[in-house]
Amino acid sequence: MNPFDFVNSILKTKKDIMTDPLSEKSYSSFLTNRALSYHSDTVLYANEMNINHHLDSKLQFHYLINTIRPFNRPSKKWNKRKENDAIDAIQQYYGYTYEKAKVAFSILSKEQIKIIKNKLEKGGVK
Repeated sequence: MNPFDFVNSILKTKKDIMTDPLSEKSYSSFLTNRALSYHSDTVLYANEMNINHHLDSKLQFHYLINTIRPFNRPSKKWNKRKENDAIDAIQQYYGYTYEKAKVAFSILSKEQIKIIKNKLEKGGVK
């Protein structure tokens, strides 16, 4: 079962689709809470389930399906990280995480970043 079937069931149809142990296993509380957090009227319910992450998936799903009012909400696109070649090069060169590489990017000059990119260049036909 698709994780977004649960989100559609909570937000639109109010139909209980968690009927067997297989559907209970395929429920992802992280993806459900993340999808609910993009809507202003359901973000507090998603946060409540993040606080109570220790509950069974069936209990979480039934809480959400019985508290959130169903109607046809516009679908929201998920935020994605923008690709930045300079930050990727800094990550690879220094072995930094993305957050540390962003800080280093703000500190390094354009010439230093160019030197890092040149050192990481492997050559060959592009």
